[in-house]
Amino acid sequence: MTLYEDTVLVLKAYEDQPELRDLYLEHLAAHPDGVYKPCRAGHITGSALVIDPAGGRVLLTLHKKLGMWLQMGGHCEPGDTTIAGAALREAVEESGINEGLTLLPGGPVRLDRHPIPAPCNWHLDVQYAALAPAGALEAISDESLDLRWFPYEEVAAVADTSVVRLVEATRARL
Repeated sequence: MTLYEDTVLVLKAYEDQPELRDLYLEHLAAHPDGVYKPCRAGHITGSALVIDPAGGRVLLTLHKKLGMWLQMGGHCEPGDTTIAGAALREAVEESGINEGLTLLPGGPVRLDRHPIPAPCNWHLDVQYAALAPAGALEAISDESLDLRWFPYEEVAAVADTSVVRLVEATRARL
C-alpha cells in the first residue's frame, strides 16, 4: 500500500469533521501527488501533539520559520508508507524523544487546514497525539528554536487556536 492509499483509507475512516475530511479527500482525488510538498495546490502533512498525561502537560516546539509554539509535524517524505508513520517520525525527529514515543490509539485526533506562503497554498494537516514515556527527555532539533513542556492550562496563552483545539481533543480521547 502506498502513502497516498493509506492516507485515503485513514481519512475515509475518520468520522469527525466531515466537511474538512471530505475536502481532504477531494484534494487527494484531484492531486495524486497531494501527499507531498511539491504539490502546489496544497499537500497533506502529518503532525503529533506530544503529551505526558501523567504530568498533565504537552511538549511544544517554537517553530524556527514561523516563530510560533506548535505541535511536532511536517511534510511526508518518500520513505513514509503511512500518514501515522509520518506523524510519528516527525514527532521523534522534532522532540528528540527517540525511544518509547507511541501514537495514541484510535487514529487521527483532528484535521486542520491552514494557509501557507507561496508557492504552495495549503497544509492539510492530519493531527495525531503521541504519548511520551515516563521520564522522556526532549532535545531541540535544527527545525526548532526551543522545546518546552506546557501544562494543559497554559497552552492557550502561548499557542494558536489550532493547537488549543488539538490539546482539547486529545484530552477528551484520553
